[in-house]
Formats: sequence, C-alpha cells, structure tokens
Amino acid sequence: MIDARQKEMSGRSRAAQRAIRREQIIESTIRSINKVGFAETTLATVAKEAGVSQAGVVFHFKTKNALLIETLRHLSDAYNESWSSALAAASDDPVQRICALVAADFRPSICNRRIISVWYAFWGEAKSRPTYMKICGASDKARADAMRVECARLIGGGAENEQEWSDTVDLIDGLINGMWLQLLLDYATFKRSDALRIMQSQLQRVFPDHADMIAHEFEKVKVRSA
Repeated sequence: MIDARQKEMSGRSRAAQRAIRREQIIESTIRSINKVGFAETTLATVAKEAGVSQAGVVFHFKTKNALLIETLRHLSDAYNESWSSALAAASDDPVQRICALVAADFRPSICNRRIISVWYAFWGEAKSRPTYMKICGASDKARADAMRVECARLIGGGAENEQEWSDTVDLIDGLINGMWLQLLLDYATFKRSDALRIMQSQLQRVFPDHADMIAHEFEKVKVRSA
C-alpha cells in the first residue's frame, strides 16, 4: 500500500521529489546528531532516521562530510531567514529593530533544544574544520552586522561612539549565547519565556531611556507566542 508520503511524492516532478528527499535526509541528520552526538552520527544512523537505505543517502549526498556540510547550510539558511524576515517586518525605529533581532533568536523554530544542541555540535567542530568555520562565520557576521547598524543608529554612529556601540553589540550577542546555552543545559526548568524575560530586562538596563518601548516590543512577542 502506498502511504501518504509516497502519494505526495508521486504527484511531483523528479526535481521536486529529489529536493523533498534531500530535506528529509537533512532533517534526519539533525535528529541523529541530537540523539547520538556528532561523532556517532553516520550515514547508517541517518538512513535509519530517514527510513531509507544507506545507498539512498549516498545517492543524494555522496559522503558523510557532504551531508554534514549541507546540514549546516540548512541550519544557517533557516537562521538567516528568521532574523532577516523579523528585521524586514520591523519599523525603521532602531529600538524596535534591535528588539526584533533579539526576539527572532528565540522563535520556537530556531530556539529549541534539538536545534540548539546541533548548533553547538557544529560549533565544537568548526575550529578544526575550515568549511564549517566559513559557514558559521558568514552567518554570525551577517547577523552581527545587522545588530551593529541598529546599535550605531541608536547610540550615535560617529567615531567617538564606535567603541560603545561595538561593545553593546558584543554584550547583547553574548547574552543571547548565554541564554541558548542555559536552554540547552537546563531544559527541564529554563524556558524560552525565561530567556525572553531576561533579555528584555537586560536591554532595558543597556538602553534605560527606551525601557518603555522595549517593554512594549517584548509584550508583542509574548502575545504572538501565546
């Protein structure tokens, strides 16, 4: 009997079927890394998660290294789409845009234990793997540059303020990284709502003149998440 997935696939072009199958295998790679870790993830564990033969995985990705690189690109593309779409939806006010960038890092699709654990697995490998470092570095730089623009606009973009807004970007991004790590390590009691609450309070301390607007922006995030 043909199951629902097979029926869906049968009505698509070969190119579309291949794209869908590749995405399924990438998602299975994410599940494998989350379950057994980076080192223990193999073409066999991915094939088992995907419900396909190991030859099927090889057909689409050739090697484990190629599969892992595409998985990292998949994560990076999803992350970049998340923050860039949040920025596109925000007004021109730098406070709202800073809040939008921060809140985007805690969207459920981006900020969940499964995805965070896989990000940390790749970050752990990036130092010794130039390709991983390049992909991670490009993603981190694009996001940091976006935050840098808004902090410079809010604080003042002159050379005399450069150190202040540069330090502010590092502080905000460091706080976000800390919240992600806390969500990974203390997933039983520490929730995304806790992370958002802490980020709101810390942004209000960094930008005390804009505390009310920051509270308003984070309240909108809570309403959307409810």
